[in-house]
Amino acid sequence: MKLNLDALPLVFKCPFQDAVLFRSVPLPEGEPSCAYPGALPAFSERRASAFFHPAAQVTAAMAFPHRPDAPELPDFSMLKRLARDQLIYLLEQLPGKKDLFIEADLMSPLDRIANVSILKQHEVDKLYKVENKPAFSSSEQLCFLVRPRIKNMRYIANLVNADKMAGRTRKYKVIFSPQKFYACEMVLEEEGIYGDVSCDEWAFSLLPLDVDLLSMELPEFFRDYFLEGDQCWINTVAQALHLLSTLYGPFPNCYGIGRCAKMSHELWRKLEEEEDGETKGRRPEIGHVFLLDRDVDFVTALCSQVVYEGLVDDTFRVKCGSVDFGPEVTSSDKSLKVLLNAEDKVFNEIRNEHFSNVFGFLSQKARNLQAQYDVRLPAQVLRLFPQWLPRLLPFGSPSDATRRRGMDIKQMKNFVSQELKGLKQEHRLLSLRRFQLEDIGACESIMKKKTKQDFQELIKTEHALLEGFSIRESTNYIEEHIDRQVRREGGRYWEQRLEVSPIESLRLMCLLSITENGLIPKDYRSLKTQYLQSYGPEHLLTFSNLRRAGLLTEQAPGDTLTAVESKVSKLVTDKAAGKITDAFSSLAKRSNFRAISKKLNLIPRVDGEYDLKVPRDMAYVFSGAYVPLSCRIIEQVLERQSWQGLDEVVRLLNCSELAFTDMTKEDKASSESLRLILVVFLGGCTFSEISALRFLGREKGYRFIFLTTAVTNSARLMEAMSEVKA
Repeated sequence: MKLNLDALPLVFKCPFQDAVLFRSVPLPEGEPSCAYPGALPAFSERRASAFFHPAAQVTAAMAFPHRPDAPELPDFSMLKRLARDQLIYLLEQLPGKKDLFIEADLMSPLDRIANVSILKQHEVDKLYKVENKPAFSSSEQLCFLVRPRIKNMRYIANLVNADKMAGRTRKYKVIFSPQKFYACEMVLEEEGIYGDVSCDEWAFSLLPLDVDLLSMELPEFFRDYFLEGDQCWINTVAQALHLLSTLYGPFPNCYGIGRCAKMSHELWRKLEEEEDGETKGRRPEIGHVFLLDRDVDFVTALCSQVVYEGLVDDTFRVKCGSVDFGPEVTSSDKSLKVLLNAEDKVFNEIRNEHFSNVFGFLSQKARNLQAQYDVRLPAQVLRLFPQWLPRLLPFGSPSDATRRRGMDIKQMKNFVSQELKGLKQEHRLLSLRRFQLEDIGACESIMKKKTKQDFQELIKTEHALLEGFSIRESTNYIEEHIDRQVRREGGRYWEQRLEVSPIESLRLMCLLSITENGLIPKDYRSLKTQYLQSYGPEHLLTFSNLRRAGLLTEQAPGDTLTAVESKVSKLVTDKAAGKITDAFSSLAKRSNFRAISKKLNLIPRVDGEYDLKVPRDMAYVFSGAYVPLSCRIIEQVLERQSWQGLDEVVRLLNCSELAFTDMTKEDKASSESLRLILVVFLGGCTFSEISALRFLGREKGYRFIFLTTAVTNSARLMEAMSEVKA
């Protein structure tokens, strides 16, 4: 892998001398770095010192290491083994060679459970992708691994009916994952093939992506439930919780908020009652479970992520725990698929860090790696490989430690990546170096993309919306953001293809709407009109979806009346009252988000700049501007062991009947298990929320385990609502 360090645009120095990671930009004496074109200014005057700070220092402890007294996590590898064994059992029900048709959404999860070699061992001959084109298979047995979707049933029906017309007889087996729906069987019956195929379920609903992260890999859950109102996946959630309680013991304490959370909990408890004997007498390994609906906190999911793992997801799209780095990162013609989990030691140390700290840390790692080469390389290697001596001399002979210490990062990169490939003794260091190059390349790519989109101005606008300041200026910024798509030139409109995504503009509009409890009619009509003119009328249905989901709404005339306005209007004439209403409508009433934010102290009040190197609270995941609402709710409920004292917050969240506590007397629960908390996000969770709760766990002595229907971010949320598919 080659990385052009000379092309990097910023200065990032390691606190140790001689360890310059990026190209230096000379600054005039006395001139602040942010005033020079080679370095980026701070993105917020009152918040974090800088997003890309040229003097970012390395923190003493990266990635928030767990406290020595933190409880151990359960071993979730058992879930993979169970899923693999069940799949193999289902495949072997078709003895002999068979072709396997796999839906695209299941390919990545399947690869984490059973790779191609395992499938081949169980007589899977060829693999096909389920797609909208004819499939030509010569096998006498066909197996379909699909989601329970109507379109997949049509695909299978077309293939089977084509065989019938050709007079060909084959065996067909349909494996539904994670469950079989009655509607799918009805379609097979309508198509006249129900008797020709056998149907089974692969109850694969829990995929361990990391030591503390489980995913159901159901990205469609958000749209199906929160937009369409389809409750088909609630049984899957209940079955997943039942499986966890069966394997790891009962959960003594259960909390939840949201309609979906309540229904999932009730169905799960029914399953527990039906199979009461399975968990009876078991010692609980997990003391608390917390179920939370995504619509309880849309704001956090709509904000730009600035922790490293979140930025990687926003920029490159993490899929099923891995990311594909393209040529812009690898600096080669090939793409590279990288698994992102705790096994990657370098990544694990920077994943939860604010992005401004990452460069300094990587620079320190590079310096430490150089020191390891100084110690480990010389005598033993030269005895084994004397032919390497001429190549090593430019970097310093084995006895010339002084010259070796002067080797810069670029020389080290070339030496390690090109010259030492054959040294088996240095395999561990080469692996470490490879991970560093990927992270550095990813950082460079993130910098370029975020700078092009005026990322600093974007962050400032988001912070203003969260804090409730400069709303008019923020609205103007959103209008300008939309208008960048079209430029007026010479009296005619020419399309200007800038890197401004329709999704990004939509996200900002939704964030404005939620934080202000809806847009005033004038702004709503203006923004909607400009958006449709810039991006096309085909987005009209998307606005309808956003309104139905409560993401982008228009205030009703009565919503603009505040208590002050109501009292004043009684003392004046109707005409004057109308003028007062118009005046107050520009301010709108205090939104629920504002009231919740004040009640839970979501906007930290700090004097001066927020220290991102030594964060004081969970707000660091948004540069000190905002504590994720979902994480604050979890923190408060765990402190109280109930919803007591949070009645007003629950009311403001419109969940008065949907917040519940289910505590069972469990004498066998150890003090260690009571510090293990399973958090279930229904509708998806973000890496920012995961990082925030990991931070909280370190501060409070907890260990959090995350179960989500899918990992999400603002772009995925908007795409789920969009009727215009990319």
